[in-house]
Amino acid sequence: MFNQCVDKTLQGTWDNYRMRFLSLACALALLAGAVPSRAQSQPDQQSQPQTPAQTQNNGKPKQDVPAEAGGPDSNVGPYAIPKKRDDATPPPPPVSAKRVEGLPDYSLKVNVPLVNVDVLVTTRDGQFIPGLKENNFRILEDGVPQAVTNFNVSQAPITAVLLVEFASTNYFMLRDTLNASYAFANTLKKDDWVAITYYDMQPHILADFTQDKKAVFGALNQLRIPGFAETNEFDALYDTLDRLERVEGKKYIILVSTGIDTFSRLTYDKILKKIKDTKDVTIFPVSIGWALREYCETHGCTGISHGMASYRIQPIDYLQADNEMKTFAAMTGGRAYFPRFQAEFSEIFQQIGEDIRKQYSLSYHPTNTKLDGTYRKLKVQVVAADGGPLKVKDQKGKDVKIEVVARDGYTAKHTVD
Repeated sequence: MFNQCVDKTLQGTWDNYRMRFLSLACALALLAGAVPSRAQSQPDQQSQPQTPAQTQNNGKPKQDVPAEAGGPDSNVGPYAIPKKRDDATPPPPPVSAKRVEGLPDYSLKVNVPLVNVDVLVTTRDGQFIPGLKENNFRILEDGVPQAVTNFNVSQAPITAVLLVEFASTNYFMLRDTLNASYAFANTLKKDDWVAITYYDMQPHILADFTQDKKAVFGALNQLRIPGFAETNEFDALYDTLDRLERVEGKKYIILVSTGIDTFSRLTYDKILKKIKDTKDVTIFPVSIGWALREYCETHGCTGISHGMASYRIQPIDYLQADNEMKTFAAMTGGRAYFPRFQAEFSEIFQQIGEDIRKQYSLSYHPTNTKLDGTYRKLKVQVVAADGGPLKVKDQKGKDVKIEVVARDGYTAKHTVD
């Protein structure tokens, strides 16, 4: 009986422990099914290299070491704030304006008209009058007074073309041509730029712009045997003006010619228009052939055969030629010379050199700013400081008349850079 009671008691106790164990096992099984282990949720970590933090705790990460920046590695576990880096990311570069398709790139340039006028002030016998100031000059454009903005006395080297007539006409013409050409070459200075061109039926360049005085004389030495008898002055002058448009700065043409044109394609009106449209060029004509004209006047010549062309030069032709050369000079601010004797050539070219190197340069912005291609008439006056007439006296105290030489006008048009 006692044994049976003990057996029942032990059996009940064992059953009680077995039930508790089964309940605990079921609870653990449920917990294991609801929360998968780290080994089940991630790939096999034995193939992954361990970090120093894992090796310090038998392969398990330490709890006091935060996770790397970027958030948790799985769906469970603590979240970590990303670690602030020491090297901050630089700001993005400024974004430039995008180019619009179909719209070309361009720059805006405003041209303010500026007119340059070279003025020669001399006594009646050609002596330069120095010491004039800005307030001694008045400029009228189409009768309207203009305000002078720049003023100086030019002493710069010259840039000139010696354009000579060299045709098979007669001995007197050739002799005057050579004498005048050599006289001009003797007045050149080392910084001057000079080109040598002669013409008969067409212009021929003997020497392009050079500062070598020997090259100038070498070019003139080629003027020995003339070719054709025609003297196409208008064509040669037009071609020279056209070439000088590509040369910067102030330019001069020393025109050694009879002034007679025999066979040019261009008319007198066309060469005048070309001169009007050309800026920064001054023409100094020097007439030749006066010995022949003197001979005809004393011997009663009614006409002279002009070489093989059988062109009859009448006295009226010379008068017309003289007027044309005076017009070329007046339109460009130069001066025409008509020497009668051979000895005058040297003095004339000395005078031209002084005229070129001793000029008053004036500039102004015209009140009429329209660049409409019209021709504007210019008039330059020289006055005293009080506005009255300028009085000049010679060394003996006598009043001397003065001459003011400046271009007649200019064409207001756009210029291409």
